[in-house]
Amino acid sequence: MMPEVARALHVVAVVLWIGGVGMVTTVLLPEVRRAHEPAARFARFHALERRFARQARWTVALAGLSGFYMVWRYDLWDRFRSADFWWMHAMLATWLVFALMLFVIEPLFLDRAMARWSATRPQAAWRAVEALHGFLLALGLIAIAGAVAGSHGVNLLAW
Repeated sequence: MMPEVARALHVVAVVLWIGGVGMVTTVLLPEVRRAHEPAARFARFHALERRFARQARWTVALAGLSGFYMVWRYDLWDRFRSADFWWMHAMLATWLVFALMLFVIEPLFLDRAMARWSATRPQAAWRAVEALHGFLLALGLIAIAGAVAGSHGVNLLAW
C-alpha cells in the first residue's frame, strides 16, 4: 500500500470515528436526557448506540492499522522518544483507550455493569455516561488538533 493511501484512509477513519463520538456526545446524549426519564435513558441510549458501535469498531481498527502502517513505513518510531511529538503519543493513547473500550471493556463487562447501575441509580449512571463521552470527545479533539498542527511543524504546546 502506498503511504499516501494509508494517510487518506487514516484521516477518513478518524473523521468518521471522532465525528461519531461528537454526534453522540453533543446531540444524542442530550436528546436522550431530554426525552426520557432517568430510569429509561440508558436502555434507549444503548439501543441507539449499538447501531454506531459497528462503525466505531471498524473506524478505530482502520485508524489503528493505517496509523501503525505509516509509523512503520516512514520509520517514525523515534518520535515516541521525544516530547516535541506529544501529539504522536496523544494519537496512540486515544486509539488505545477507544480500542480497549470498544473491543474489551464494553463487551466483557461495562455494558452489563452499566445496565445494573442504571437500574439502581439511573441519574448517577447517566451522569457517568455523559462524563465519559465528554472525556473521550475531548481526548479525540486534542489528539486531532495536535496531530494536524504537529504534522505541519507547529507544536501547540509551545504557544
